[in-house]
Amino acid sequence: MGTEVGSISAGSIERPTTCDQLPVSKRVGARVTAVRPCPFADRGRMPDMTEPRVPGTDPGETDRLTLPCGESVDPHELDLGVREFDCDCGESHAVVMDVHPPTRFVPEFLVETLRQTTETADEFDAFGTPHLLAITMEEFPEQIVSHDASEDGSVGYALLWVAAFDARRLHEIIVELLIELMEHAVSHGDDEVLTEFERQMLQFDVETFVDQYRQQREFEDEHDQPV
Repeated sequence: MGTEVGSISAGSIERPTTCDQLPVSKRVGARVTAVRPCPFADRGRMPDMTEPRVPGTDPGETDRLTLPCGESVDPHELDLGVREFDCDCGESHAVVMDVHPPTRFVPEFLVETLRQTTETADEFDAFGTPHLLAITMEEFPEQIVSHDASEDGSVGYALLWVAAFDARRLHEIIVELLIELMEHAVSHGDDEVLTEFERQMLQFDVETFVDQYRQQREFEDEHDQPV
């Protein structure tokens, strides 16, 4: 997307905001026409963007996913309610599955806005969690690994991502990247919309939003409800 994640940080925001003030307006008329396809759109094979970051395993260990920290995990051990787990490396790793709704990270109204204003170039009907993780992997290629379980009937998901960082940090990153995506879309609209977006951004703090959103959400299982 051309802009480093670090360019949008808590330190550059003047005042915090509340969850229901996440900056985006349904007046945004610009459309994002070039969202990269989800890396698993061709589910007949593992995606090229994943293979270099999942070191080769021995033939007898093909059902284990090698993590960015060097440890490995059996994807079958990660049930649908897992959002992160404590690794033997001493860190907590965020877990995302395709069955997790994008409202895990942002409010429902924003998800609907993104679906109305974003065109995807893959087999998925609308912008969703796989696209959020594809964008994130593009920015952090060495810190997220993915697994295609679409042909594994023993798990309840088709796509799995595990990050080097914990679930809260992943949440912050995804919000930051969505802001960049919206900023790109708004920049192609009229000046009034862009000015309003920039005004809202001055009142928005990513860390505050993530703290409040995670307090309001139920993260115990796959049935958590959107705000």
